[in-house]
Amino acid sequence: MAIPVKLQVFEGPLDLLLHLIEKNKVDIYDIPIVTITEQYLEYIKQMETEDMNVVSEFLVMAATLIDIKCRMLLPKEVNEEGEEEDPRAELVQKLLEYKLYKYMSYELKDKQVDAGRSFYKKQTLPDEVADYREPIDYDTLAGDVTLNKLHEIFKFMMKRQEYRIDPIRSQYGKIEKDEINLEEKEQFVTNYIRMQKKVSFRELLEKQGSKMEIIVTFLCVLEMMKVGRVTIEQEELFDDITITASENFDLFSGADGIGIQSEYS
Repeated sequence: MAIPVKLQVFEGPLDLLLHLIEKNKVDIYDIPIVTITEQYLEYIKQMETEDMNVVSEFLVMAATLIDIKCRMLLPKEVNEEGEEEDPRAELVQKLLEYKLYKYMSYELKDKQVDAGRSFYKKQTLPDEVADYREPIDYDTLAGDVTLNKLHEIFKFMMKRQEYRIDPIRSQYGKIEKDEINLEEKEQFVTNYIRMQKKVSFRELLEKQGSKMEIIVTFLCVLEMMKVGRVTIEQEELFDDITITASENFDLFSGADGIGIQSEYS
């Protein structure tokens, strides 16, 4: 038997269903689906709106209620655990979630109203009072701390600092970039070999001022040997190496140098 429903604006199908459940004073976990469906359809018939989006939402819920009503008439389904499934379970879960959020919105609205009644007054303390700081009583602060206790605390903190030091990387020195003009170094080696014709490799390296200069000089000699500008000789193992300029030594000199600038610049 349908009961008269006062037409009012509901926020959605769930809002209408919750209104019908509360109006009929039924248990939300045991919804009389036949009665609620009839009242819901009665409300749909009396709706006066031209917004198809709103109407479609209510019609979808009407179809859901009819589907649940039909499933209630059929033998109950059994899940994997052997328990009978209630066709209303999913709808009940949605109604509970909607009811929770709805009443939460009421709480937030009440808090907003209460907050609107609150007034805040900025602090108007004099500067002397605002800047006042209570003096420190060092005797009270130190308490029963003695020199021996302070010494123990100091040693303990120093040990903690030592534990934080990396035993390997802490021994590294400062790494500095050695600026070397490759063109000048190449020209120096070329002129030195051109003037001497036959030079000692050891003496050539001893004229360098740093490890990086020695490395670059060594690369210059290797490149000269590669292109055939010089030949090297060593009579005995661990003897000094002799560098001799070839007959076509000056044929390879030019603007491009010996070709190591692009790799190390």
